[in-house]
Amino acid sequence: MSAEFLSMHGRRLLDRRSFLSTAGLSAAGLGLAGLLQNDQLLADEVFAAGEKPPIRPQVDPNHPYAPRKQHFESRAKQVLVIYLPGAVSHVDTFDYKPSLVQLHGQKPPGLPAVTFEGPAGNIAKPFWEFRPRGESGKMVSDLLPHLAEQVDDFCFLHSLNTDTSAHPQGENFMNTGFTMEGFPSFGSWVTYALGTENQELPAFVAINDPRGLARSGKNNFGNGFLPAAFQGTDFNAKNPPNNLQRPSVLNSEADRRTLDLLQRLNDRHLGKYPGDANLAGRIASYELAGRMQTSVPSVMDLSGETRSTFEAYGVEGGSELRGEYAKNCILARRLIEKGVRVVQLFNGSDPSGGNGVTNWDSHSDILKTHAMQAEIMDRPTAALIADMKQRGLLEHTLVVWATEFGRMPFLQANGTGRDHNPDTFTCFLTGAGVKQGFSYGESDEFGYRAAVNPTSVYDFNATLLHLMGLDHERLTFYHNGLERRLTNVHGHVVEDVLA
Repeated sequence: MSAEFLSMHGRRLLDRRSFLSTAGLSAAGLGLAGLLQNDQLLADEVFAAGEKPPIRPQVDPNHPYAPRKQHFESRAKQVLVIYLPGAVSHVDTFDYKPSLVQLHGQKPPGLPAVTFEGPAGNIAKPFWEFRPRGESGKMVSDLLPHLAEQVDDFCFLHSLNTDTSAHPQGENFMNTGFTMEGFPSFGSWVTYALGTENQELPAFVAINDPRGLARSGKNNFGNGFLPAAFQGTDFNAKNPPNNLQRPSVLNSEADRRTLDLLQRLNDRHLGKYPGDANLAGRIASYELAGRMQTSVPSVMDLSGETRSTFEAYGVEGGSELRGEYAKNCILARRLIEKGVRVVQLFNGSDPSGGNGVTNWDSHSDILKTHAMQAEIMDRPTAALIADMKQRGLLEHTLVVWATEFGRMPFLQANGTGRDHNPDTFTCFLTGAGVKQGFSYGESDEFGYRAAVNPTSVYDFNATLLHLMGLDHERLTFYHNGLERRLTNVHGHVVEDVLA
């Protein structure tokens, strides 16, 4: 290429004297860094965002699930995340807006003409009546009558907002802190930081909906760039983990001898390569899988549950899907009882787009589709929370009820559904460390935007980590030259919701 087509900077690179000068200075800089490192004169600490020294858990590759200390003492030692893919309509459940009744059927004043899926229709009042509930008088709709009975135990966040209005990215953002793929999930961060008390079961279990995985699939409970030991193990009451049963051609004695031989071979190999963390982690995972052959069937065996428990959770008497989800709720409680650190319970899947049938994504006929999802979710979830409270599990367990964004206060042009609303939505917390019968933040008069105390997903995740005794600014993992965090370089703890 002729030099006349190059920039001035490009021409300087072709100059031999400039090239040698630059190369020489670069080599000298690298040499100086090496000399300083050898003399221990480099900075002792790297800093995470926020100018705080990072806290990287000391994970023994041979025992990655060993319990580790919190950054500071907190009541919550375990966490149950109830996640509802598809975007639950806040204005039809927990966020009461009288203005929607007053303006029902009118064009939205000052609101957008076009939203995620197309033209906006008219303002629509809630599809279900709101009534005051509990001693707090919290207004909740008739769509969720069982959860409505427990509002005095809940801490609502009404001004949540997110960075996206697309489901895959919304799920990623809520569950991993990033809209992109490849980042560790909340559960992985917690188990990386804290390990688990029960060494016979996984530290992190994801209980998928009977209908399948959510839109972002295993990314919702994946380990991203964290060690593979910290990914969620997914199974549910209907589908146990694969390959737990011993082959029929192998008796228990032969199985034991095989495991003993593997243990000796693994120990010998580790002796030759003591610094191989990946090998040690893989062996630890296989050993956990071996222990799960007895522990998982035991925890999944619901036959010992009482008849009254099955009735309370609604295992029978409703739709088949409610019965399956109810069993998943009982399984979640049993896992928490066994000391599993993180349990993520899904209500809704997305094998083919959802459309309000497999999840809460009600773009049309919301009266029918939200009612269908509520019939599945409401009674079993309320029973699960009540059961945990009665057994004393909420004394040390944080419960999170969450969805990826909200829905619009007006209908879509089809006149029967509500479009995605990333600018405000509602989630709630209960259990260890949070206020009861409390509401934080407000959306505007239409439930369209966060108006009072806007709370980002970063703030939400920062608060969840804080409730688990973890500093979101200091819990890091060094990856590709960066001290990575669940909250990236953002987020503030919402102090007002702390008990």
